[in-house]
Amino acid sequence: MNGCVQTAILGLLIAAPFLGLETAAAEKPNVVIIFCDDLGYGDLACFGHPTIATPNLDRMAREGQKWTNFYAAAPVCTPSRAALMTGRLPIRNGMCSATRRVLFPDSAGGLPKEEVTIADALRAAGYATACVGKWHLGHLPEYLPTEQGFDSYFGIPYSNDMDRVAESPKGRAAFLHPRPEYWNVPLVRGKEIIERPANQHMLTRRYTEEAVNFIKACREKPFFLYLAHSMPHVPLFASEDFNGKSLRGLFGDVIEEIDWSVGEVLGALGDLGLAEKTLVLFTSDNGPWLIFDQHGGSAGLLREGKGSTWEGGMREPTIFWWPGRIPPGVVRELGATLDMLPTCAKLCKAPLPDDLVLDGYDISPALLGTGPSPRKEMFFYRDTQLYAVRRGPFKAHFTTRSAYGADKAETHDPPLLYQLEHDPSEKCDVAAKHPEIVAELRQLAKSHQKTVVPVRSQLDEKLIDIRQDLSKRRQE
Repeated sequence: MNGCVQTAILGLLIAAPFLGLETAAAEKPNVVIIFCDDLGYGDLACFGHPTIATPNLDRMAREGQKWTNFYAAAPVCTPSRAALMTGRLPIRNGMCSATRRVLFPDSAGGLPKEEVTIADALRAAGYATACVGKWHLGHLPEYLPTEQGFDSYFGIPYSNDMDRVAESPKGRAAFLHPRPEYWNVPLVRGKEIIERPANQHMLTRRYTEEAVNFIKACREKPFFLYLAHSMPHVPLFASEDFNGKSLRGLFGDVIEEIDWSVGEVLGALGDLGLAEKTLVLFTSDNGPWLIFDQHGGSAGLLREGKGSTWEGGMREPTIFWWPGRIPPGVVRELGATLDMLPTCAKLCKAPLPDDLVLDGYDISPALLGTGPSPRKEMFFYRDTQLYAVRRGPFKAHFTTRSAYGADKAETHDPPLLYQLEHDPSEKCDVAAKHPEIVAELRQLAKSHQKTVVPVRSQLDEKLIDIRQDLSKRRQE
C-alpha cells in the first residue's frame, strides 16, 4: 500500500471521534507552504529587485495575491518557525530565550510536544503531511517533524551554517568563500541521518524533487506540504545549473534557483490538475542577514534586517496563490505567519482544541475576498522582550537595538512612533504629533503582556549541561 495512502487512513482513524465527516475530502484544499530562510523584502523582482530574475514568483504574484504588510512573528529562525507552526507567539511556548536566540546542535530542547502544529491539525482532518527542508525546532529524535504531526521528513535539522568544522577558515572567510566541507550538517530522512556532511550545492534541488514526488504520490488525497528552503541563509550554495548565472552574483543565483523550485512545485500542481485545489503560500522566516554584505539580501526600503524588530527584520515578501479561489491583486492589510494555523484549520475544516490560546487570526476572508483581514495589530518581540507594537498604520518602538551590533538595548519614553503607510522606512518619528496614538499603543502593549504566562525556555538547556548534571548525580 502506498505510504501516502497509509498515512491518510491513519489520520482519518485518529480524527474519527471528533471530526464531522459530512464534508467530503475532495472539498478540502491541499496546502503548500514554501518558507525561505533570511529572504529580504526587496529580494524578489515582484517586490522591486532590479537584477534578480524571479519569473515563477512574478507569475505567482500576478495570478495570486501579493501581501505587502505580512510579518514573521520573530526576527530570527527558531522562534519564527515555532510561531508559523503553532499560531502562537514564541513567548507562550518557550521557543525563545534572553540568552540564546535560536537552537544549536548542542541544544537539548525543542518545540514542546503539547503544542498543536499545522501538521497535527491537518493530519487529524485526514491530510497526508510532509516536511521537506530546514526544521530548526529541535534536532533530537523526540522533537523532529515526525513527532510534530508530519508523516515524513527529509531535510536538515537546523541552519546550514551550524556544525562548522574546526579546520574551516576563521571568521567570515568561510561564509564569503564557502565550500561544503566547511560544515558537517546532517541530511535526515525520518529520524535517520542519510548523508553527512550534506552536499549543500544540491539542497534546493533535492528538496524540490522530494516535494514534487510527495505531491505526485498524494494527489488522490488532501495533503499538507511544508517546503522550508535552507537558502538564502549563509553559507550560500547553488547547483551547477544556477551557479554564476545571475546578475546579482551568488546571492542572486541562490534566489533564482529557489524561483525555479517554485516553478517546479506550481508546475506539478498544474500538471496533476491540482492547481485549483491547492492553496500555496510563499514567504520567509525573517529578513536579510545584512552583516554578510553581498552574501546577505536586501530589505528594500525597509529599515534594518534579520535580528531586529525594525520593519526589515520581520516584514516579509509574501505571495498567496490559489487559482480560481482567491481574487488576484495586492493586499495591503495586515497578515502574519501566526495566522496560518487558524486559517488552514478553517479552510481545511480541521478542528482545534477549544482551550487553545492563539495569537493568529483566520485571514481567509481577506484571501477569498469576502471581507477584511481580522488582524489589526502586530507585536514585535526580540527574544523574550516586547520591543514594538503596530496597530493600523502606526508602530510604536518601546525599545530599539541594532540587529547584530555591539550596542545595548535603548528604551524610549515616550516611544518612537512611525506612520508606516507614509514612512515604511521608519525615518520620521511622529510621537510628538500623536500623543493619543502613543497612549493607545502603550495600553495595547500592557493589555497584551497581561495575557503572557511565563514558561520555561526551550533554548536555554544544553546537552553538555544535562550530561554533566547526570554524571554528577551518579557520582553522588
